[in-house]
Amino acid sequence: MNNHYILLTIVIYFAVLLLISRITSRKSQSDAAFYKGENRSPWYAVAFGMIGASISGVTFVSVPGMVRSFDMTYIQLTIGFFFGYIAIAHILLPLYYRLNLTSIYTYLGQRIGNRAYVTGASFFLLSRMTGTAAKLYLVCLILHRFVLGEMGIPFWAIAAGSVALVWLYTHKSGIKTIVWTDMLQTFCLIAALVCIIVEVMRILDTDFTETVSLIYNHPHSRIFVFDDWISTQNFFKQFISGIFIVIVMTGLDQDMMQKNLSCPTLKDARKNMYWYGFSFIPLNLLFLCLGILLLVIASRMDIVLPVQNDDILPLFATQGYLGPYVLVLFTIGTIAAAFSNSDSALTAMTTSFCIDILRTDRDTQQRAIRKRNRVHIVMSVILVAFICLFSVADGQSLVNTIYILISYTYGPLLGLFSFGLLTRRKACDKWSPYVAIAAPLLCFLLDQAIAGYYGYKFGYELLLLNGMFTFAGLWISSLFRE
Repeated sequence: MNNHYILLTIVIYFAVLLLISRITSRKSQSDAAFYKGENRSPWYAVAFGMIGASISGVTFVSVPGMVRSFDMTYIQLTIGFFFGYIAIAHILLPLYYRLNLTSIYTYLGQRIGNRAYVTGASFFLLSRMTGTAAKLYLVCLILHRFVLGEMGIPFWAIAAGSVALVWLYTHKSGIKTIVWTDMLQTFCLIAALVCIIVEVMRILDTDFTETVSLIYNHPHSRIFVFDDWISTQNFFKQFISGIFIVIVMTGLDQDMMQKNLSCPTLKDARKNMYWYGFSFIPLNLLFLCLGILLLVIASRMDIVLPVQNDDILPLFATQGYLGPYVLVLFTIGTIAAAFSNSDSALTAMTTSFCIDILRTDRDTQQRAIRKRNRVHIVMSVILVAFICLFSVADGQSLVNTIYILISYTYGPLLGLFSFGLLTRRKACDKWSPYVAIAAPLLCFLLDQAIAGYYGYKFGYELLLLNGMFTFAGLWISSLFRE
């Protein structure tokens, strides 16, 4: 019966998404609609939809489970996120609007050179493809482990079907469709989260005040870590890392910026960034509170929790501990979070490859659309391949794994943009690809050496170190131009 609930929910959900796609793409299927939504996206729609795109299915599943290993210290990172969004609103958005960019990596070509331009776009494609595959991997794994696997459907078929559905409702109008589908998906995500918490409170037989007290007094309710400088959960490490994670994952990411650049004016895009950045803190706090409540239920009902934190919420939702009502909510929330992230990522990767690598802006409109459609299919196939090949490196939390991963892949982007924005020097452009590749390798070797000799393991601060190595390499290259 559980399988029937989940399958029916999925069918209805995607039927609504396809209806929205049909309505939004009816009048325009041009590149202007696909890439920038014809610059007509209302800021409030973009802001609300970006919440779901940032949360992703990984957050929906992993963050509640993180509480068992890291308490509620994830909030420290989200506080840093907010200040990162302010930096984007006042430093990067004015630049992008002034240059009227479709792909933000065009800036690197204008400021440093063509090799830096292609290098930046390539690192984005690698980063976004890997990150999106990791996030969809978790959702496909849950569907396979708890639902479709019992019907004999192989994992690769679930991955292919998931990406095919994303392609189906994005291939015509891209961002113009995604702005509105993401609004729906964000609403479903938040509604599912709130309703699950309410249902858990009902099971625990606690009112709002009692629930707050229960969470506050729980051993895993710790939020701030000021006294342990070695810990990766130290407040200052988390806070500073949070600022730069947002700058690279939003401000230097074509996926997230493409939605912002679809707003009519810079003022609208800034309002979107403020509201979106502020909402991120309370929403993640709710996820963490849910995690604590699940630990309380497990203790009271003597439920043996799975080894991996990512499996805690799926266990409760799919094994009947919280009832069929929560199973439907969990399905909606997970799928909404996963696909609001994946649809925009697939569109952004298509945009970047077309504009930055194929330079379709130089083609006729008809030829550019043909190329875009082919690239969109190819990117979908590659994404399926990445999902099938992806394996979780850290058994504790996929969220943690992804943030470590982006420290390596987004670090060169941070260094490239920082050099362009903070200096007036002319880098030797032919060095750009080598510097961008060398920086992550140096970070990895340094991390291994320090862990071996001193027992200290770098956390999210690898992002800063990576960016610094890239910046230093470009600075050194500039000396050879003189």
